[in-house]
Amino acid sequence: PAAPPLAAPPLAAQEKTTASGADSPARVDSNQIYGMYSGLALLMDVYHPRQPNGYGIILIPGSGWLAPTTYSAVPLKNETHQVLLFVPPLLKAGYVVFVINHRAAPRFRYPAAVEDAQRAVRFIRHNSRIYGADAARLGGVGYSSGAHLVTLLGSLDGKGDPDDPDPVNRESAKLQCLVAGGTPSDLTNPRSPMGAEYSSTFLGMPTFADDLPTTESYKKYREASPLFHVTEKSAPEMLFHGTADTLVEIDQAERLAAALQKAGVPQKLVRIPGGTHYQMFVKDGPDFLGDMVRWFDQYLRVAPPSR
Repeated sequence: PAAPPLAAPPLAAQEKTTASGADSPARVDSNQIYGMYSGLALLMDVYHPRQPNGYGIILIPGSGWLAPTTYSAVPLKNETHQVLLFVPPLLKAGYVVFVINHRAAPRFRYPAAVEDAQRAVRFIRHNSRIYGADAARLGGVGYSSGAHLVTLLGSLDGKGDPDDPDPVNRESAKLQCLVAGGTPSDLTNPRSPMGAEYSSTFLGMPTFADDLPTTESYKKYREASPLFHVTEKSAPEMLFHGTADTLVEIDQAERLAAALQKAGVPQKLVRIPGGTHYQMFVKDGPDFLGDMVRWFDQYLRVAPPSR
């Protein structure tokens, strides 16, 4: 199934974000190739701020880990709603933003999307001087399936291979700070049938059904779950989640935040009262976009990078 897009800001907010100013890009470098897979180009768009602060953030839009298989399919990086939502406030704060495509189901299964996301981080890090971004401190933001990938990038070891003939693959794929919304953190505990179906398609496995920990199915679902990769070396994470989300219930964020806290990792959970998976803007709701920028300012620009 194709996931509906994350709801965009109200019309007034959209008009503001698309107007010229500090929250519009100085330029956009479109369709930059960050890797090749069997002749398939992995692309990203690079949004340059008007007043750079010297730091970069990778944005992975949510898609349910899915992509259409037609020639006319809109690329993941062109997911307008999420680009309009996250890119303008980051540009205004001076961050260069990298919006990526990745291989997706049903054509490609786990771990293809994870490997592509790691490749993107390595490529950006290797070419950081070109982009005006600090190689030692890269951030990430994502929503839904994009949040799943970003949180993995903040916890997986991500060490490069020093003997790889491709110098890009010698770089670390670890992020130093991240913001994630509507995050499916534990794929072994899907509450909604639709959520379970998305996970099943992503993994190429039967729908999870309380399998014994010794089964291959359980091991695969657990391996793909960010919750089980949290350590004291995980990157600081700000999570935001709607309390009325029925696709990815808020306990997924609560449990991830608790695991980070237990590990001694800086974390923050912004609850959006009445927010759903596809509509995060509610009357008198929290300023989660402002919180996002403040989180990066505090833990990406100021704090030392996580190891």
